[in-house]
Amino acid sequence: NTSPWERAKIIRKISELMRQKVDILSKWLTLEVGKPLTEGPGEVGGAADIFEWNSEETKRIFGEINQSRFPNTRIHVIYQPVGVVAALVPWNFPVVLASRKISTALAAGCSVIVKPDVITPGCVMEIVDICREAGVPPGVINTVFGDPVLITNTVLSNPNFSGLHFTGSTFVFKELWKQIGANIHKYNTYPRIVGETGGKDFIVAHKSANPRQVATGIIRGAFEFQGQKCSAASRAYLPKSMWKEIEKLLNEDLNSIKMGSPDDLSNFVTAVIHEASFDKIVGYIENAKNNKDVEIIFGGKYDKSVGYFIEPTVLLTTNPNYETMHTELFGPVITIYLYEDNMYEETLSLVDQTSDYALTGAVFSTDRYAIDTATKILKDCAGNFYINDKPTGAVVGQQPFGGARASGTNDKAGSSLNLLRWVSPRLIKETFVSPENYKYPFLD
Repeated sequence: NTSPWERAKIIRKISELMRQKVDILSKWLTLEVGKPLTEGPGEVGGAADIFEWNSEETKRIFGEINQSRFPNTRIHVIYQPVGVVAALVPWNFPVVLASRKISTALAAGCSVIVKPDVITPGCVMEIVDICREAGVPPGVINTVFGDPVLITNTVLSNPNFSGLHFTGSTFVFKELWKQIGANIHKYNTYPRIVGETGGKDFIVAHKSANPRQVATGIIRGAFEFQGQKCSAASRAYLPKSMWKEIEKLLNEDLNSIKMGSPDDLSNFVTAVIHEASFDKIVGYIENAKNNKDVEIIFGGKYDKSVGYFIEPTVLLTTNPNYETMHTELFGPVITIYLYEDNMYEETLSLVDQTSDYALTGAVFSTDRYAIDTATKILKDCAGNFYINDKPTGAVVGQQPFGGARASGTNDKAGSSLNLLRWVSPRLIKETFVSPENYKYPFLD
């Protein structure tokens, strides 16, 4: 019942408080997720940007007047909240992803049930406390902890459930969608479903590309935050003629990378999130050691005696359909496939056909024709497409994030497209001079 303009003030206050408490939130990220202290402020800043963006969007989209073509009438559009939204937050970007979900719900006027990952309760509770400090009324944000199946079963069986805002695995999202469908007759409305799921993100280099830029894109795209991003580069397609030079540059960079605790600012790589993730990634590395289609050309070592550390690992395969070319690993491993220079367009088609995902991807080239060709052939492969840059790093309001196919509903968090998913437009037509005779002119 709070007006959009009052909501905008509160949401703006949340943004200001987050900027003031960047140090606290960054330390939570290091403590719970293992992010280097240098990365935390970037995530917190992005989260504050999301709240600031939605505070302005709140004021912009509410209370529109439609131009009426009828005399003596006015048509007014009111965007009303859809109801109760469930927000499921993953562990890898808990501050920014919780902020995406909470800010849009608040901007729309919805109440929200937030379920953090069991690994990151502190990060999310800090954001909720900031929201309350900024003036969000009691009961608008409700945070629940515990067994995820119990929580989702409870929420998704309630008649007042009105929407799901999800980030996580493709399989879990599909299961939740199926569960919502099975419960559809229980609900008071058709729930909105928004999801950002997995990715098998690619880098393609054309023979005209700058080798130094390609190597840097691979290092940053694949190994920042140990590759634990749904946007991380995990497969690369390089022309054979450039390989020796790119390999040399990769080896130089990888040999200079330090790995260790996140509180040491000189460490580029830290531990992966937990033992289950460690064991999964190690399994793929061990399989590569025993497969004739692939070789480990860098890294491949790992140790969990003190923390779950895996070296940045580069695989080289002769099989473009090898398992690490299409399976999401969520770790510091990238697989490279070399193609004949004259097979560029065929390789682009291969990129399209190899994976069901369509989240992020990058093409490196100094040839405008090659860039245009890639943009067309890969039109369904990446909701966020990068030219001569790594395939990570969305920007609120300018380059909002999201992908399609098996990567989600592509509702672009950090844009008005996402906010509009959580409102229901109500059209009001007011007639100032009402007719007083039922007969239309043609009846005469």
